Amino acid sequence: MIQVMIIDDSAAIRAQFRGLLEAEPGIEVVAEAEDPFVARRLLERVSPDVITLDVEMPRMDGITFLRKLMAGRPTPVVMASTLTQRGADATLEALKIGAVGVVGKPTPDFPSSLEDFAGNLVREVRAAATARVSSHQAVVSDTRLAAVADGGKVVVIGASTGGTEAIRAVLARMPAACPPIAIVQHMPPGFTASFARHLDREMAPHCFEATDGQPLQPGMVAVAAGDTHLEVAGRPGGWRLVVSTGERVHHQRPAVDVLFHSVARVAQSDAVGVLLTGMGADGAAGLKAMRDAGSHTIVQDKATSIVYGMPRAAVRLGAATVELPLERIPHAILKAAARCGAGLVGGGR
Repeated sequence: MIQVMIIDDSAAIRAQFRGLLEAEPGIEVVAEAEDPFVARRLLERVSPDVITLDVEMPRMDGITFLRKLMAGRPTPVVMASTLTQRGADATLEALKIGAVGVVGKPTPDFPSSLEDFAGNLVREVRAAATARVSSHQAVVSDTRLAAVADGGKVVVIGASTGGTEAIRAVLARMPAACPPIAIVQHMPPGFTASFARHLDREMAPHCFEATDGQPLQPGMVAVAAGDTHLEVAGRPGGWRLVVSTGERVHHQRPAVDVLFHSVARVAQSDAVGVLLTGMGADGAAGLKAMRDAGSHTIVQDKATSIVYGMPRAAVRLGAATVELPLERIPHAILKAAARCGAGLVGGGR
């Protein structure tokens, strides 16, 4: 039984979350709190498996509480945020601190059916319950690898629970002249644009939210927009992005499998596929299709994954050319993307 604590200053939201979660088998809401001060007292009596945490609350905001929680008693946390610029920026900060998931509260600008919202909430809570969290933040190396000869290959990366920080760790070591990269990270609409902007400020390559028909060239990193699928079309030296609103795959849009299958069709051996931490099996079949087509495929290992679900599914399918700890993946990407796979050295910013 997954035991959940709900922290939100809105009694209506707390009631809605309780109703949606307790309608699911195997989930029990053991406590509710209107602010972090009440939550702190309740945590002396209950030990929830997962906490859902509002971003904006009186007396103490969710980010401040999360820092204290992760320092004192690390617990898997799913952030519940409004789909606004302010909410998205705060949520990305929460993911850096140690939150493992996010659900976006519907707003007039980003409406969502109750069924969609309920499904997202339940999936995030179930995923968080399997996550490994600690008081020690992962160290993201800022030592960039040197550029390699452009082999014309495209790199595709898929991730879910815990993926934002895994993606940051990979991109932090990419040189400005990295191979073209397309990314699917399971995230609600509104948050992906903010995620791409944050990456663009922090990383050497140019990072942006994908738009339909946009060329994908060396030195560019495209992040799939929330609620749209992302594919790659074209050929070496002329890759372009395809954005669509097809049916959900593995309950996801964007789905990693959609991106990976597109690359298996058009790039074959001219691609590198990477599957990082995440719950479920999205990306496993697509990565297998890539490997069968001749692509080099990499999965994150169990020891460094927040949730080993997606990488495990890929390994079981025989989809992985190699399974590596997160810190070794950037070098492996550049080596596989290089024409001759040689010449990698450490480099500064």
